[in-house]
Amino acid sequence: MSRIVSTWILAQDPGVTPNSNGLPGLPALRQLAGALVTFSLVICVAAFVISAAAWALGSFNSNAHYAGKGKTGVLIAGGAAILIGSANAIIRFFSGISIA
Repeated sequence: MSRIVSTWILAQDPGVTPNSNGLPGLPALRQLAGALVTFSLVICVAAFVISAAAWALGSFNSNAHYAGKGKTGVLIAGGAAILIGSANAIIRFFSGISIA
């Protein structure tokens, strides 16, 4: 049964592959995406610093709520920076996976 399904999927492949010269303005779009990555990373750094400051002030003033929110913000900003920084590699990896 599995072989029939995989044969059917292969028969439905239209043979379309990505190309780098199919659209006018593609270099500008790539430059825009790169700028968006840069802005996003700068925002992550700002969020990390603000969250770390909230964590420190909350701990210093014995305010568990602010300290907890600061810890959460540090983790979220760090995780977002990891995902944004590795977005190109992640997309490249998953675009190369084939079903068959």
